Amino acid sequence: MNDLQPIAFDGLDTSRPLLIAGPCSAETERQCLDTAHALAREGVQIFRAGIWKPRTKPGGFEGVGPEGLAWLRRVKAETGLYTATEVATRAHVEAALGAGIDLLWIGARTAANPFAMQEVADALQGVDIPVLVKNPVSPDLELWIGALERIYNAGIRRLGAIHRGFTSVDKSIYRNHPVWSIPIELRRRIPNIPLFSDPSHIGGRRELIAPLAQQAMDLGFDGLIVEAHCSPDAAWSDKAQQIAPETLAYIIRNLVIRDMNASTESLNELRSEIDKLDDELLDLLARRMRVSQRIGAYKKEHNMPVLQARRYEEMLGRRARQAVERGMDREFMRTVMQAIHEESIRQQMRVLE
Repeated sequence: MNDLQPIAFDGLDTSRPLLIAGPCSAETERQCLDTAHALAREGVQIFRAGIWKPRTKPGGFEGVGPEGLAWLRRVKAETGLYTATEVATRAHVEAALGAGIDLLWIGARTAANPFAMQEVADALQGVDIPVLVKNPVSPDLELWIGALERIYNAGIRRLGAIHRGFTSVDKSIYRNHPVWSIPIELRRRIPNIPLFSDPSHIGGRRELIAPLAQQAMDLGFDGLIVEAHCSPDAAWSDKAQQIAPETLAYIIRNLVIRDMNASTESLNELRSEIDKLDDELLDLLARRMRVSQRIGAYKKEHNMPVLQARRYEEMLGRRARQAVERGMDREFMRTVMQAIHEESIRQQMRVLE
């Protein structure tokens, strides 16, 4: 995918990250227009609103359907904003294209389903329109790349990715865990892909939008897609994560945008130090694995099982606590120790073969 193009429109300011904003759902024509006019006054570039809303359980508000597309046409006519909406089926794509929608995005549930992704891709054959693909609900980079490839194979070149976080059974302050390493790896694998952050869905609470947006900017994301509503507390869906247009404007004005083209000469010494520390880490890990091999030999000699579940759990808890004491994240250290333990088990299994 080395011929991807920027997500750009005529007349948009490219000196700042691209901002897509609007309500989670198009509820009424008046709600769409009031929100759009307020966002236009605050400098938003693209107006987003969900027309079809897949819900976790039936019975909730599932969107107004095609009727709302006429509201988006009126938004564009009155405010000059470009418009965007989510699509999940061939019928959605055809209706949105027929209504003159300027940008389409594909949601996390759809991205997780190759059959649904192929249906959307088939509907986009021969069309020139920007398309953004959200990460799947699970932290599966290959599934995300596969979803992007299906749209790319349909001929879409103005193609980008939206990082909206990942479902997790672990308790967290976030609605969806960011797992920043996954979009970072996506950018490494596809360096020229436009990358957007969805702090509304990651945070799930409006007070988390600002810090998450800043984190995305610090990591060099190309834009944001944020849920904004003229009356967020009265929203028909996901009201806890929606903000007023003036709140969004305040957040955007206070974002620090890093210079991605700045000279890195002053970093060379620090990077050299990091390289040396990484070398030391590798040496320590190699020594640890040699001890694991000796443990494997002992267990083989004494007919002991490889996995000692109680010790493993005690080790995870102890190292996580020590990490916190040293200023590191508990979950980060658990992840590191789980990976080390997995390799240690593999080393021991080799001895037992």
